[in-house]
Amino acid sequence: MYYNLILDRLPNITPNHFKIRTDFRETIKFELLMQNNNISEKDKINLALNLYYYDVNIKNEEELKLRIKDILWFYRCGRQEEMTSQKEEETSKANKNNRIYSYEFDAEYIFSAFMEQYKIDLNKEYLHWWKFKALFNSLNEEVLFSKIMSYRAMDLLKIKDKDMKKYYKKMKKIYALPDLRSEEEKENDFAEAFL
Repeated sequence: MYYNLILDRLPNITPNHFKIRTDFRETIKFELLMQNNNISEKDKINLALNLYYYDVNIKNEEELKLRIKDILWFYRCGRQEEMTSQKEEETSKANKNNRIYSYEFDAEYIFSAFMEQYKIDLNKEYLHWWKFKALFNSLNEEVLFSKIMSYRAMDLLKIKDKDMKKYYKKMKKIYALPDLRSEEEKENDFAEAFL
């Protein structure tokens, strides 16, 4: 089922009828959890279930699969994979080293952007994940966080002007996110560059 953010009440029950926590904080924690290479896949599943569900008394393997499927459905704001926005697709296609935002390292910029543009205090207010994501995707280019994301996304190879290239290179360096890849991932990426 597709939800219209304007017409439909936002769900707190999944398609498979499980009550789910809907505050944006839970999904940010989920995203950070999935990016953590120090946690096993089994532990990630258990932690994700505890993040989202009030009742994690799972009866069988079938129910476990349904709950995981529902977490992904909720994370994608009720859309199927093929219906994600172009901005989200571009972000998800980028590898960890080319990320343009991080909920962990950009928390102050995101907080400030929401305060500046929407007058929303993310530290105090409940906000459904789907609303948060819509507002996040619509941050205007005047807020500092949007500028930072554009610096990170800038393809320096496409810039011909020497001074502009120098400027954007400097901005990319100032606002670079930490490289969270393991040594093995870095070596693989390096090797793939030559294929």
